[in-house]
Amino acid sequence: MARRIVKLPDIGEGTTEAEIVGWLVNVGDTVDEEDPLAEVMTDKATVEIPSPVAGTVVALNGKVGEKLAVGSDLVVLETEAGEADPPPPIADAMGPSLSRDTGEGLRVPAEKSLSRIAGEGAERSAAGEGAKPLAAPAVRNRARDLGIDLHLIRGTGPEGRVTHSDVLAYAESRQAAPAPARRDEVEDVPITGLRRAIAEHLETSARRIPHFAYVEAVDVTALEELRAHLNETRPHQTKEGRGHLTLLPFLMRAIVKAIVDHPQVNARFDDETRVLHRYRAAHIGIATQTPAGLMVPVVRHAEALDLWQAAAEVERLAEAARTAKATREELTGSTITITSLGKLGGLAATPVINHPEVAIVGVNRIDEQPVARGGQVVIRKMMNLSSSFDHRIVDGWEAASFIAKVKGYLEYPATLFID
Repeated sequence: MARRIVKLPDIGEGTTEAEIVGWLVNVGDTVDEEDPLAEVMTDKATVEIPSPVAGTVVALNGKVGEKLAVGSDLVVLETEAGEADPPPPIADAMGPSLSRDTGEGLRVPAEKSLSRIAGEGAERSAAGEGAKPLAAPAVRNRARDLGIDLHLIRGTGPEGRVTHSDVLAYAESRQAAPAPARRDEVEDVPITGLRRAIAEHLETSARRIPHFAYVEAVDVTALEELRAHLNETRPHQTKEGRGHLTLLPFLMRAIVKAIVDHPQVNARFDDETRVLHRYRAAHIGIATQTPAGLMVPVVRHAEALDLWQAAAEVERLAEAARTAKATREELTGSTITITSLGKLGGLAATPVINHPEVAIVGVNRIDEQPVARGGQVVIRKMMNLSSSFDHRIVDGWEAASFIAKVKGYLEYPATLFID
């Protein structure tokens, strides 16, 4: 017998460390070549590390939530004599050659995101006898949170894959224990993976940016009438099917027009060099809630999209984020962000700026309210815009003028189409 040490590979160019999101094996387990050993995360991309050889797990180095440097010992395997050779090149260990550069220091396989590599690693692990249940990382996390052993669930997905629906159905089928008269339990939940990345990013934003909030009421009665009319009379056909206009494409168009006169808010501020990068292009981030946490996919060059193209791109990116298929390129590079909770949007909010941007525009819910117009009380559809700005870069007058411009476009929507 011989020992083989599996080290944490260099997942992407420039990566120096990765966080252990979860162990997929235990000490004493027997694994085959290509069986997944652990899930690690770097910069919001989760990757399964496969075993380079068959063997028995002797040791696991590190706890869930711990960050390890690239090249650190990850797993120790006991193998048959002659198999304890030096590990293969990183590109071979991770699958197809790392060939496409995202432009921000991370190289991923051509036509594949790192999250897709993780899914393929799970599929490979299902081959052969004694393989672990076939499931995506998000499904494993959901089952772990519910205290469910995936071995007990029969998957209904392709090739027996366990899906979110399978996990929820199994959870509902279990007989609920009687509720105790008192509940004194305390659950300690490590903040790891994407949730920790979100926390660290927001800490940076709150610590380094002096926020100030600005709230303005907008009468969207005419806009809602136009939106309903366009959806009813001019349905737009896309490759994915019939497009549907929500409020977001109109707001994106209003922002695109408003930043022409207010370039200061469409910018990224470099804290280290103290240089403000103002953009003519509008790369609009759309804050999106996913099963793993908040992500911000980016609609690039929104200034070049019509309403239906913008709607289709928002829908595509949101789906990619929710299914963990968004690439790093699709999750970085925004110049201004929109955040919206839809019908749950409340009356007002104080959104946190997406560092290193200098502005974020928040959308609250639309309510019918009594409003004075021409000495008469009428019912109008009203909505608040709750926005935050970096006071180092944007003064109160600049912020108010920018939001007033956006408000004007939304209240008189015909002006959205006048150059």
